[in-house]
Amino acid sequence: MLIMSMLTIISVPPVGFKFDSERTLGFLINDLARLLRRNFDRRLQSLGLTQAQWRAIAHLSRNEGMTQVALAEILEVQAITLTRLIDRMESAGWVERRSHPSDRRAVQLYLMGKCQPILAEMQSRASETLAQASAGIAASAEQQVVDVLQRMKANLVAAETAVTATEPKTRMNRDVGRKSARIGRTR
Repeated sequence: MLIMSMLTIISVPPVGFKFDSERTLGFLINDLARLLRRNFDRRLQSLGLTQAQWRAIAHLSRNEGMTQVALAEILEVQAITLTRLIDRMESAGWVERRSHPSDRRAVQLYLMGKCQPILAEMQSRASETLAQASAGIAASAEQQVVDVLQRMKANLVAAETAVTATEPKTRMNRDVGRKSARIGRTR
């Protein structure tokens, strides 16, 4: 039932249909993600964590040893921005940088023991946020939503993988969206 109602929302609207962003899947997912982040961010303020810090910790907890470049891509920030963030987190004793075993240019990131109590508190407060968000929703309905979202994610990951596998690795493709390092420099 829930899946069918979701498909109805996604289907092409009839002529004369007035757009309603509250009933459009993409808008709802975006709004929900924004509200979840805002709620969670508010819950973590007492820990003194910025959104950038808790997002980095969360991603590293799921994939320790990832490179700074990979983390910057996931967080959708420039590498230099992440470098400064990791510098501060390393100074606080939360993160450790290690040389990559097979790529001397790359640095891998690991959470330190000092970060474990913070991570545990983040997980507790994340549970509170999700409990508040899913109040009044049956477990079976919640599981259906999770299943559908996982399928949608898998579809998009597969599509992205297919596109990046067929694109030639040129400097032009690699640098799309980046500012040139030469801007403002004179020769």
